[in-house]
Amino acid sequence: MALGYVALVLHAHLPFVRHPESDYVLEEEWLYEAITETYIPLLHVFEGLKRDGIDFKITMSMTPPLVSMLRDPLLQERYDEHLAKLQELIEKEIEHNEHNGHIRYLAEFYHKEFALIRETWERHNGDLILAFKQFLDSNNLEIITCGATHGYFPLMKMYPQAVWAQIKVACEHYEETFGRPPKGIWLPECAYYEGVERMLADAGLRYFLVDGHGILYARPRPRYGTYAPIFTEAGVAAFGRDHESSQQVWSSKVGYPGDPEYREFYKDLGWEAEYEYIKPYIMPNGQRKNIGIKYHKITNRQGAMSDKALYDPYWAKEKAAEHAANFMYNREQQVGNLAGIMQRPPLVVSPYDAELFGHWWYEGPWFIDYLFRKSWYDQNTFDMTHLADYLRDNPTQQVCRPSQSSWGYKGFHEYWLNHTNTWIYPHLHKAAERMIELSSREPADELEWRALNQAARELLLAQSSDWAFIMRTGTMVPYAVRRTRSHLLRLNKLYDDLREGKVDSGWLEKVEEIDNIFPNINYRVYRPL
Repeated sequence: MALGYVALVLHAHLPFVRHPESDYVLEEEWLYEAITETYIPLLHVFEGLKRDGIDFKITMSMTPPLVSMLRDPLLQERYDEHLAKLQELIEKEIEHNEHNGHIRYLAEFYHKEFALIRETWERHNGDLILAFKQFLDSNNLEIITCGATHGYFPLMKMYPQAVWAQIKVACEHYEETFGRPPKGIWLPECAYYEGVERMLADAGLRYFLVDGHGILYARPRPRYGTYAPIFTEAGVAAFGRDHESSQQVWSSKVGYPGDPEYREFYKDLGWEAEYEYIKPYIMPNGQRKNIGIKYHKITNRQGAMSDKALYDPYWAKEKAAEHAANFMYNREQQVGNLAGIMQRPPLVVSPYDAELFGHWWYEGPWFIDYLFRKSWYDQNTFDMTHLADYLRDNPTQQVCRPSQSSWGYKGFHEYWLNHTNTWIYPHLHKAAERMIELSSREPADELEWRALNQAARELLLAQSSDWAFIMRTGTMVPYAVRRTRSHLLRLNKLYDDLREGKVDSGWLEKVEEIDNIFPNINYRVYRPL
């Protein structure tokens, strides 16, 4: 019998970025990069573990915007073209570096990797959701949902209908996708406020995730800290993030991804190659961008980019195995110590952004693979579990009220509400008021029905926490501003047109094609609770 449990939780999310009105939008490549570097590599890990008889358990959120994009025929077609260009470029790189031994070795490595990505993509006919669902069906993977568009709940709580819509639309979308209701939810940005758990219970959800201090400062103070979930008074369980295991991966100072042997994210062929040679593979306007082919390792965290040594995937893979062994050893010590004082099996919850594994930390999927294999064969102190199985096997927990919190900077709300982005909230609040008003309207005809549903989509898309987050980080800010404004402007036009009884059918059709998320949405979800 194991002394305790470790739950690895991955949050797979990207904002809804889809531009059929344009031949090229750089931000669409966020999805293509994540497919190549994170989602398909994770599938390879799961397939390998299953093939080798390892009964792995992992929890993974897949947010509605991500699911919608992964299943969108236009984006699937564009990804196919994106991958074809990568394959074409790497073939040129092999030829171009015929007399450059180490770079040719790396080019050949990438050539094999891209071919494997292509094989997996075609084997699943471009439907990665169906590919992940097979592991949900086998109970190896517990897929949970999130807010419909990753809206930041505490900054919407003055309009409970808006929070309810984020939850209800997400749950309905999950059931349409996976054929069953979701058991759990990753609160967007792990942002919790007191009272949201009642809506989660009404939506049929059994559990949610919060940052560690949301549990540690609960009332009364939980007896077992973050090493056991708590039940809220609404009956929904809250799991808290473990600080120790999180720091080992996340920390910029002591985290694994900063090891000198690992691939350097910021040194990319798109910026390094001779301009005329790389021109067909960068932006149509001739501006350089990241391609995803990187030949250098971190070498020295403080070193200049010009001082980076060449990368070697062989040694990087060895380092990933070493780090997986270290992570496992630390969890053994942690669980062993806790089991001795808790009088019950402790649970260590280790949640991360999924895109860390593969996209930001190239070796991350190897780390996960080694961690599951080593945990299966090399120790018996803890079992890897997913959250649904843990709750089923441990149905009795302490009842507490979690503390308002998030997993952002300083653990509260200031990353999403500060001088860079405060301007958006009066507009979002007014838009929520207008949508709540529209929800009581009975459509005169099918055109008005479509307009009301589109207004609901536009509000949800405007509420995405990604836009406020991007404004705060200072990268791609014009795009985030443009997206916030465009969704608000569309909602306001729909509101005015509906009030005047003159819906512009041609314009509505274009907007429906661009913002086509949640095809089965019902605007009445915003009706007063």
